[in-house]
Amino acid sequence: MEASAIRNAIADAARAVVLPEGIGKLTCTGYVPDAVVAPHFFAGEYTVDYDKAMRRSLDEVELTCRVLVSRADDKAGQRILDGLLAGSGPASLKAAIEAARGAPGENALGGLAHDLHVMRMQGYRWYEHNGTDYVGAELIIKIIGEG
Repeated sequence: MEASAIRNAIADAARAVVLPEGIGKLTCTGYVPDAVVAPHFFAGEYTVDYDKAMRRSLDEVELTCRVLVSRADDKAGQRILDGLLAGSGPASLKAAIEAARGAPGENALGGLAHDLHVMRMQGYRWYEHNGTDYVGAELIIKIIGEG
């Protein structure tokens, strides 16, 4: 699996979320950006467990993604974040990203991986990014594919 292509495909999938009217669109990047336009989703740190099956036939990636929303209004920002972190619904990042799994029998992310699963949300808190504070959280995604 090629890390940049995987991260970009995850960001592309996240763009499918639909935020409430008046919020604008979720901006997304497959890399850690210098600066963000909130609300923003990005694919960040990752770990790779090589050789989960013999002869380089399977690697497992754990990708940490972050979503940051504006702190202009604490309560409103957290409502937007809660919608993005919901397990289902039009604003759900989990639902949007897992839609990229493909149909049964198809590979995920347009053929880049065997499968993926948004495993958990963590770190619901304030984040400092390039000198600006945002309320945000992390999504942990497990991706499996050929080594």
